[in-house]
Amino acid sequence: MVRVRFAPSPTGFLHVGGARTALFNFLFARKEKGKFILRIEDTDLERSEREYEEKLMESLKWLGLLWDEGPDVGGDHGPYRQSERVEIYREHAERLVKEGKAYYVYAYPEEIEEMREKLLSEGKAPHYSQEMFEKFDTPERRREYEEKGLRPAVFFKMPRKGYVLNDVVKGEVVFKTGAIGDFVIMRSNGLPTYNFACVVDDMLMEITHVIRGDDHLSNTLRQLALYESFEKAPPVFAHVSTILGPDGKKLSKRHGATSVEAFRDMGYLPEALVNYLALLGWSHPEGKELLTLEELISSFSLDRLSPNPAIFDPQKLKWMNGYYLRNMPIEKLAELAKPFFEKAGIKIIDEEYFKKVLEITKERVEVLSEFPEESRFFFEDPAPVEIPEDMKGVFSQLKEELQNVRWTMEEITPVFKKVLKQHGVKPKEFYMTLRRVLTGREEGPELVNIIPLLGKEIFLRRIERFLGG
Repeated sequence: MVRVRFAPSPTGFLHVGGARTALFNFLFARKEKGKFILRIEDTDLERSEREYEEKLMESLKWLGLLWDEGPDVGGDHGPYRQSERVEIYREHAERLVKEGKAYYVYAYPEEIEEMREKLLSEGKAPHYSQEMFEKFDTPERRREYEEKGLRPAVFFKMPRKGYVLNDVVKGEVVFKTGAIGDFVIMRSNGLPTYNFACVVDDMLMEITHVIRGDDHLSNTLRQLALYESFEKAPPVFAHVSTILGPDGKKLSKRHGATSVEAFRDMGYLPEALVNYLALLGWSHPEGKELLTLEELISSFSLDRLSPNPAIFDPQKLKWMNGYYLRNMPIEKLAELAKPFFEKAGIKIIDEEYFKKVLEITKERVEVLSEFPEESRFFFEDPAPVEIPEDMKGVFSQLKEELQNVRWTMEEITPVFKKVLKQHGVKPKEFYMTLRRVLTGREEGPELVNIIPLLGKEIFLRRIERFLGG
């Protein structure tokens, strides 16, 4: 059975790059009728926060990427937080030491740093070996460690050989002999390093495929060596391409919003974000672009992942969001849009009126947060506008003529035509002025939609304001 995992560190909000990794894992698991596992990599105690873990989960749920096993739902391969698995890592490190594949190091971190700087100053690569650390392993140092409550670090003996990775996305990747030296797997504070914890977890959780960003490619050499030391076949690796900003540089905060939470707050829809992220580094066999989650699942395959960097285009995401927003049932749209109106200080009293406003304005909106300003004039009078003096007579007569008219465009339009003809005013000039009087804006939805919805009372009141009454 296919078993994949998404393993974020709870050190901040969910980045769109992480969300895309989670999405690819989720789609693959669902397509292959496998399991999608959420594992929290929280061994960086200084930066990891439970609050961020909760936010990460919230963002994944909002996107619709629900996991089968994880810290909150449990499962047969737990615990699913690395901070709760420290004893497991310790046991596996001790096993490697017993088998002669790893060794204890009693050097302090600053002594190791000194060795590193010396190697670099001699023009050598900072590769460590067991012999280099032997001078620190003295009875005095062991006693010191015991008194301070420290544990010796554990270093892995890197086999002096090359490795080959057959990556689903990158193809054959060759790691040459001597590319790295021995490396730490358990620190003196008793916590595992990323690569070691990752391999132990993936082995014990029976992960079959590792789908992750290609910034992890450099970690793979260490991981392949660790799998070999445990006499386990490594999972299938698929390193997906980096996401770049429109300027071709790695996507970061300088490009604007980069977290799922930020896009949610701006009024983006989960359907649109999921659809857009899926197309960053993957393509549909028939070149389709607008795809539901179900369609993404049925058409997803790892062999359509591209090795080339993907460009994050905010305008395309916005366009896609507009499509989903306009095609959403009006009840759901009203429910999602309402908080944005409340935030903008617009109180919704009449639900049916509110839905009609959304129906009229949605063609001009791409994200939920744009609705309030696009439709504010439906809920409150706009600021008075300066308009030509010669229009006052037109509006004065209109006000009189429209008093007893049934409020439909079929009844209103002939009155407009009659008054315009009498005053010799061009229709274009009149309708532009009328729009400014009613909405305070130069553009917006069609007047034939605005006038009936505003109603006679508001229409006449705004004309009255303009006339200075």
